[in-house]
Parts: sequence; C-alpha cells; structure tokens
Amino acid sequence: MAASATTRRRFPFLRIAIAVQTLTIFLQAVSAGLLMSSSYGEALHSAGARVMYGASMLYVLAAVLAWKPGGGSPRPVWHASGFLALASVQVVVGIAHMPSVHLPLGVLMFGLSVLALARR
Repeated sequence: MAASATTRRRFPFLRIAIAVQTLTIFLQAVSAGLLMSSSYGEALHSAGARVMYGASMLYVLAAVLAWKPGGGSPRPVWHASGFLALASVQVVVGIAHMPSVHLPLGVLMFGLSVLALARR
C-alpha cells in the first residue's frame, strides 16, 4: 500500500491523465445520448471523440514520462498503449457506424479507465 501512495506522489501527471481520459469517455456516453435525441448531438459526439482520443494519447505520454525519466514501472506504458489501441478501434467502428461494436467497446473502455484510475 505504501508503494502505491509513493507512486501517486511521484507521478501525479499520470493520475491526472487517467482521470481526464475517464472523464472524456463518460462525456462521450452523455453525448451519445444527445446524438439520439437532438440535432447537435452528432457534432458534440464527433468533437468529443477527438478530445477522448487526445486524452488517450496524453495517457501514453504521461505513462512514458513516469517510466523513463521518472524511473517508474513500464507496466502503465503497456496499459496506456493498449488503451490507445482500443480508442483507435473505437474511432474506426464509430466512423463505420457499427453501434453493435461501438457501444459495448465504449462501455468496456470506460470500465477499464475507471479501473486504471482506481489502481493509481
């Protein structure tokens, strides 16, 4: 437990990046609801997708900075890279209008992001 607290103090940027990613995914769920019920929902969801993808890239950057210059574990880099891969698939299936894949993947991504946040 003490190591976890030390990691939090040493790499707050990593925790902030995961929190931003989690928030953007949650906002994507909200904008998906608006997508189905309002005229501006599509524009909002599309813009949110770009922000969410940027947040995933920020997570990778934060993980690399915590690992290499910060002397932390490489494990968050693998988690962040895997998440960026999931975000890439999410964008592709969203553009292809495949809600049967897009929606469950979004739920999975939110759950994984909450889990990553809880572990940091």
